[in-house]
Amino acid sequence: MLSLFLDAKPLFYDAIDYMRMPRVYARIKERFQLRKVIHIIGTNGKGTTGRFLATALYKLGYNTGHYTSPHIVEFNERIWFNGHNISMEILQSVHQELLSILTQDEAQRLSYFEYTTLLAMLFFSKRSDFIILEAGLGGEYDATTVFENILTLVTPIDKDHEAFLGENISDIAQTKLSAIQSSAILAKQRYKEVYKSLQMIREHKSITTYSYEELLGHKDYREIENIAKHEELVPYLVQNLSLAIAALNYLEINYSAENFYSARLFGRLSVLEKNILIDVGHNVLAAKSILESLKGKKYILIYNSYKDKNYKEILSILKPIISRVELIDVCNARVAKSTFLQEALKKLDIEYSRFEKIDKKEEYLVFGSFSVAEAFLRVYHE
Repeated sequence: MLSLFLDAKPLFYDAIDYMRMPRVYARIKERFQLRKVIHIIGTNGKGTTGRFLATALYKLGYNTGHYTSPHIVEFNERIWFNGHNISMEILQSVHQELLSILTQDEAQRLSYFEYTTLLAMLFFSKRSDFIILEAGLGGEYDATTVFENILTLVTPIDKDHEAFLGENISDIAQTKLSAIQSSAILAKQRYKEVYKSLQMIREHKSITTYSYEELLGHKDYREIENIAKHEELVPYLVQNLSLAIAALNYLEINYSAENFYSARLFGRLSVLEKNILIDVGHNVLAAKSILESLKGKKYILIYNSYKDKNYKEILSILKPIISRVELIDVCNARVAKSTFLQEALKKLDIEYSRFEKIDKKEEYLVFGSFSVAEAFLRVYHE
């Protein structure tokens, strides 16, 4: 069974063999028939940018696959094709096909993300006109970079996964942008170091790059405004939509506003109920985007954090929209000790308690990571 096979693989690693995925894929490459791959790298917004673009392409008549990660509740959320997450029954069949291609040693040694990436791409093989492929950590050694692509989309780059990507914005940008193969479109970047890193890469690689504004005209901005109003998009989702539309213009594919309706990816400031918002953001950039989108209101923050995240700064950023924090239990080895979170909340003078249940008279924001969203949804659905 696929689920048991994946459960045996660690989700997180202290060290990664960066040559394993290229080595394995080079051996089995001929078994994949991939058409147009669009790679998405960056820190935040990869999932929604990809879903906007994938939905529009599908509605425009193209067979389109979208690979995103991680999932919130069910594994098949990662692999979307022509408007739907593919079923676990189909994935089980593709899993058996992939096992027949790999050696036993390769199947065992591939990481969780490497294996699931190959699984998705094998399903998309022969079926898809376009594959929207979201990077994991998003660097030059990411498992997704082994596949040839026609275009790279670069969402905003910020600090995250410093242990693997670099200690500062320059190093992180250098690592991420080195994944560009030929052509790229950049979203608006907060740091000038990103553009400096891009210039250094251009001096050593023959690549063509555009800012998203270069590919948008007056008609596009009118359509973006119409879509944002129809879909009630918050500012950061409008930015991701703009990058997706820039990609369509690069591909010389005409579109209409309706092609983007109902294209939002769940867990990105999604309205669960009229008094519950849920967002899987888990870093400083996500917190800043949330603050910009929700400023002027107050929420009970249902929260927890991985210990490698800057939860002190995240809570400090969100403080203007927090009435109090309710800490939710999350079963994950990476989660910070509750005493550390409580100490941070005390220093910020934020009232806190343990999450028990929803009060329909209160406004809630569920935020902290995919694991926080999963933990909340499991309680919520019971």
